Amino acid sequence: MGSFANPTNTAFSKCFNSEIYVDKSELIAFTNKKINSLQQYICSTRPRRFGKTMAVDMLAAYYSKGCDSRELFEKLKISSDSDFEKHLNKYDVIKFDMQNFCNNAGSSDEILNYLQMVLLEELDREFSECNVKEYPKVSIALREINRITGKQFIILIDEWDAIFRLYPQNTELQTQYIDFLRSLFKGMEPDEFVALAYITGILPVKKYNTESALNNFIEYTMLLPGPMAEFVAFTENE
Repeated sequence: MGSFANPTNTAFSKCFNSEIYVDKSELIAFTNKKINSLQQYICSTRPRRFGKTMAVDMLAAYYSKGCDSRELFEKLKISSDSDFEKHLNKYDVIKFDMQNFCNNAGSSDEILNYLQMVLLEELDREFSECNVKEYPKVSIALREINRITGKQFIILIDEWDAIFRLYPQNTELQTQYIDFLRSLFKGMEPDEFVALAYITGILPVKKYNTESALNNFIEYTMLLPGPMAEFVAFTENE
């Protein structure tokens, strides 16, 4: 297990053990139904303090092979769902916060190189039999891991839009970042190695770069939350 590849359930456990915790675990039933479907790419956009990070931490704790979360989730609503056992801690998960990578890279020129390096290092530790260190990009590594092992990934990104918010004038960096995301989520190869993608942010996902940059993502916004409405922030009753 690593910080970004097959993470533990520590982050979500802290949320669960806090003085105020509202059970939003039925979000998992929603995402379970999207796995390996035409709706498997999900973007949830909201302002700050709407529980976006908590949701990502919860999904990681539920899906990640890097932990055993049965005891934690048996106390929550999702445990009564018919597919609870089917997906519990059964997936290889990649989870990261783009804001942290922007903060820790040193300079804007190094953000994407730093991101690729860190993720490749963790994938190499998790899948040493696949010689991941030989691959120059995360997307190529995931493709080869899938080809060799047949394993699929659930990819969770918090603050997906950090680069656009922190570097609004750096169009070259923005283009490179969109290309990185496209390599993970767009095309025939990602459809093979991605079982589910769930990304969160403040800004919408479809307004960057060219026409169809990431148009395969279904976006659930504050104005058009659809079935996601009850899973983000508090309802009136709560």
